[in-house]
Amino acid sequence: MPRHRTSAVETERLRKYRPDIQGLRAVAIMMVVSMHCGILDIHGGVDVSFVLSGFLIGGQLFAEIDKTGKVSLTKFWARRFRRLAPPMALVIVGTAVLAWMYGSPLRFRAYIEDGLSASLSFLNWRLVENGTDYFANDGSQSPYQHFWSLGIEEQFYVAVPIVLVVIVWISRKIFRNRALVALFLMAVIAGSFYLGWSETPVNQPLAYFSTHTRIWEITCGVLLALAAPLVSRMNTGLAAVVSWLGLGIVLVTAMLISAETPLPGYAVAGPVIGAVMVIAGGCANPRFGAERLLDNPVLDFVGNVSYGWYLTHWPLLVLWPSITDRDFTFEERMRVVVLSFVVAVALHYAVERKFKKNVSLVARPWKGVFTGGFTTAGTAGAMVLATIVPLHLATPSSSTVAVGFTSEASVEDAVHRTQLSAAVQGALQSTPKNSAKHGCIDNFDVTKFVMRDGCVAGDPKGSKTLVLMGDSHAWQWNDVYHEIGKELGVRVVTMSKGGCSPQIYRIINPQVNREYTECDSWRQSAFAELKKIHPDVLVIADRARREANRAGAEASFKVFKETGAKLVYMTDTPQPGQNIPDCLATHIDNITPCNRKQWQALEYTEFRAMEREVAEKYGADIIDTTPAFCAADVCPAVIGDQVVYFDNSHITSSYSKSLKPFLKPALEQILAD
Repeated sequence: MPRHRTSAVETERLRKYRPDIQGLRAVAIMMVVSMHCGILDIHGGVDVSFVLSGFLIGGQLFAEIDKTGKVSLTKFWARRFRRLAPPMALVIVGTAVLAWMYGSPLRFRAYIEDGLSASLSFLNWRLVENGTDYFANDGSQSPYQHFWSLGIEEQFYVAVPIVLVVIVWISRKIFRNRALVALFLMAVIAGSFYLGWSETPVNQPLAYFSTHTRIWEITCGVLLALAAPLVSRMNTGLAAVVSWLGLGIVLVTAMLISAETPLPGYAVAGPVIGAVMVIAGGCANPRFGAERLLDNPVLDFVGNVSYGWYLTHWPLLVLWPSITDRDFTFEERMRVVVLSFVVAVALHYAVERKFKKNVSLVARPWKGVFTGGFTTAGTAGAMVLATIVPLHLATPSSSTVAVGFTSEASVEDAVHRTQLSAAVQGALQSTPKNSAKHGCIDNFDVTKFVMRDGCVAGDPKGSKTLVLMGDSHAWQWNDVYHEIGKELGVRVVTMSKGGCSPQIYRIINPQVNREYTECDSWRQSAFAELKKIHPDVLVIADRARREANRAGAEASFKVFKETGAKLVYMTDTPQPGQNIPDCLATHIDNITPCNRKQWQALEYTEFRAMEREVAEKYGADIIDTTPAFCAADVCPAVIGDQVVYFDNSHITSSYSKSLKPFLKPALEQILAD
């Protein structure tokens, strides 16, 4: 008879094996994999897993405290180590090997630092420090990024047995029962939830990845484990309704979370509450509860391999485009789902089960602790050694001056190039840092433009003033405007803010998944400063956006017109659609995949056309940047010996300065009129 049937004796309420929990674990991992791989837009899988972990670990600890009055830390940590550490070590090291073989050499060192943090269980704090956007879709994700949740759980495993033993002891001394334990757990839940909710609109990476803003989800499971004996007495009919309602809440609220929902915020409460209800209902072992659906061989099997599937799916997802060198279509994503599942099954049977059921490790807990510690230390050591592994890149050379744009003919020549020159190869390592050095740009949290010395470029004592205003797609031009300003004796003032269009649009900031109110207030202060400056020329440049609308463009250009300046509108630069330095580093012998068709690169053409029409209506001169980037329906990644983009969107400082012959004549004419 199958294990999950024999273990679930219907007359027993507080069961050692819970088929509904195993099924819910399977549902959680399928939610995670489906969301990550773009199969279903469903969130909350990790949140459900947090609740499950808290309930299972809390149940084990409370049972041991009831039986012995204490917790054997050696046995507790040995169980965690021998199950979690070996598969984790294999995936961390294996991911490093794949990243070295197929990933971008430019990212390898950062990947290894992430791998080291993952092996020591504090990657979540590294992601906080780096301000990582978990949902970014720009090629910046690390193949170790998913270890953030495992880091939180492992930090929990280190602290919770000690904390619970102390609180239980104090509670028995004062209340003669567990009242203080319950109050303590509820306080942790309330405080942590408040911190996560309040921090989300202010610092989304901190709210999303940090331990103190997420621990409430695990603690909900611990509190339920404490209350399990009481909850198990629930009327079975009511318990069945609670479990089904909980499963529905998990799935419905998970699907209601969208790309614009601030996370974690309040939204993750839905999957957490739903998971608590499913588990609580199952405590009473109702005959017709959600276990009827969750208890089946398929979900039982998926639940068994869920840990390995979580470990393997993300590295394959991140590295798959580099491994296959194909467009990342839906079919390719499905291949990642299937392959990662197969690898997870092998990992479960070849590694996870072997260590979990090892007789020697079970009988001698200190061996389990030693094995886990040795595995962790070995993995960390391997990551440290990987930092000296040679990369597949040419040695940087400063012996020659790289030439970029010389004329539109140089763009046409670049279309037919297939190999990188030695000069470009040598410059690749520094290309990601080849951004504008002059002028200023305000970060997303800045709410007011403040005029300062760093915002003045060109000739600070020039008789005429030119203002360059916009978002980061204006900032990317700062260095060439600095060069032109110096030559023409023009004072150049830069006014730019990341992700903030100078035109009045409602923008959703992806960093915090909410309306970009900081942009609205910054823009108004910048408009007020414009009126004080009275520029001779006002240059507007910004990224083409789907949020664009004619009313917003008209309102902004009215303000620009009122300054009395000659208006210039620069059309947006093409979008390369991928991280160009990474692409070039992995396609040295054939860079064609790094180029993009013009019709793809000039995204949001209808909005571009609308903004141009409005600019012309208000008398602005138009500088069409497309001929400096595209020819013959192709926008090359390399022009001359200059890499055009330093990331997936912005042009390099070197290439922008090479465009002086392209921009200077137009600006001279505008200044002379």
